[in-house]
Amino acid sequence: MVAVAAAASTAVAIALLAWASLRRERAARPSERERTTVEGLDVTLAQFWAVVLGVAGLTYLVLFAVTGLTTVSAVPSLVVASLPRAYYARKRAKRLDSVQEAWPDGLRDLLSSVRSGASLPSAIESLASFGPEPLREALQGFGVYARGLGVTRALEMVKDDLADATSDRVIEVLILAHERGGTVVPQILSDLADATTRDLWTLEQVRSDALEQKINSRVVFILPWFVLVAMTAQPGAFREFYGTPAGVAVVVAGGVLSLLGVLIASRLGRGPAEPRVYGGKA
Repeated sequence: MVAVAAAASTAVAIALLAWASLRRERAARPSERERTTVEGLDVTLAQFWAVVLGVAGLTYLVLFAVTGLTTVSAVPSLVVASLPRAYYARKRAKRLDSVQEAWPDGLRDLLSSVRSGASLPSAIESLASFGPEPLREALQGFGVYARGLGVTRALEMVKDDLADATSDRVIEVLILAHERGGTVVPQILSDLADATTRDLWTLEQVRSDALEQKINSRVVFILPWFVLVAMTAQPGAFREFYGTPAGVAVVVAGGVLSLLGVLIASRLGRGPAEPRVYGGKA
């Protein structure tokens, strides 16, 4: 009972440490943090923190039950605490990727509607109702906003919601096409569809080239800790050593070096983020 109580107490401490670490990150980058956990996702901040604390505490209890060692259980628990943020960030990235990939087809739909005689605002409303699924979600409020605030302001609101460089470019050109009007609109839409398609091909190539390096860096980080847990799962010399101050020092040093390596590998493997040149108002 004493061991269980100690494990539970340490699990709470690990969870609180993970919470404090992520809080500091949120304070340093508030806009990115809000987008990661709320924007475009069916999750609240309370739910997010509940998941973080839950997985950290549960991981610690499971590893402590296997190894009986506080330090060996603590480092993997801190790493697992970062997984919910990565999950929600990836989920939002997939949503934005689907919107990016849908723009070429959506722009060609707009071009067909304009060539058949529809105005650009009407064509965008039609796209919001009958276009590719990702664009329907992104443009679902356009019709209401356009009637109440005007087409330009409605497009700006869509742009602010997506917060994506590719969508920024597309929407800025749509705003320009709406303001220019006339016979130039089909040509603008045609050029924009071709340019967006080329941009997406380039982006996909960059991501494919970086995928192998990302996978390798994750495996190199996880494998030593998996081996460590396996070695200390049974009573013996390994468990006894890692229960001593020298063993704790080895685990702490290894954890620091592993985290540092992951940060460096992630930094080097991260593709250059395209700045939102058109992130402000039109």
